[in-house]
Amino acid sequence: MDVEIKRDGLTLRGTFNKPQSDSFDLVILMHGFTSNRGIEPDQLLYQLADNFEKKGLATIRFDFNGHGTSDGKFEDMTVLNEIGDGKAILDYARNLKGVKHIYLLGHSQGGVVASMLAGYYHEKIDKLALLAPAATLKDDALKGSTQGYTYDPQNIPDTLPIKKGLTLGGFYLRTAQTLPIYEVAKEYHGPVCLIHGLKDTVVNKIASTRYDDVYTNDELHLLDDADHGFGIGNSRREAIDIVTKFIIG
Repeated sequence: MDVEIKRDGLTLRGTFNKPQSDSFDLVILMHGFTSNRGIEPDQLLYQLADNFEKKGLATIRFDFNGHGTSDGKFEDMTVLNEIGDGKAILDYARNLKGVKHIYLLGHSQGGVVASMLAGYYHEKIDKLALLAPAATLKDDALKGSTQGYTYDPQNIPDTLPIKKGLTLGGFYLRTAQTLPIYEVAKEYHGPVCLIHGLKDTVVNKIASTRYDDVYTNDELHLLDDADHGFGIGNSRREAIDIVTKFIIG
């Protein structure tokens, strides 16, 4: 069913599905940069949620501010306010009747958000799954190269036109340069599943290997034939199977 959640005057819109049972485990899914919660059957988050639901899990997937059908301008989006979005969704999930365990799953930039949210709420999250987490966004901002568009990292423009006719705000880039991604992420000591494709040309595998270095209870899967969206060959099915086994195991 469709759900609406308020965060600082914005309405975040998402999809919540749960089994018929009175108690259940819940997976919160977080999408990547310029994407959405997964509204088409060929999208990664749609397929992940469908797979979890077939296994008897509840799922919430939602659009971050400035994405999909949620309120806000893309130009005003930052990783920091996406963490605020995630906190609002987590609050909603924690107050649902019947929830036993809460799992976070993030893809790409959603993986960065999920990792930091899990660090902040380390005792509330039972498992964490990161698929191609885009923690290199900090490296990119420090170099002055984001999504293939270059700028002076010491003199960041107020706006940066990027793909799909979207304009990225300069505050996104400024805050990205100082994000304590791994410092916060390492506060989470629960089970973590990391999946990264070796043919990912958007986010280098070093993002996941760095997570592997700071986590104390994780498994790292490097898939030979997977790209950033796990869209090559059988890599989508492989990634879904790995993360599903991890969540329900």
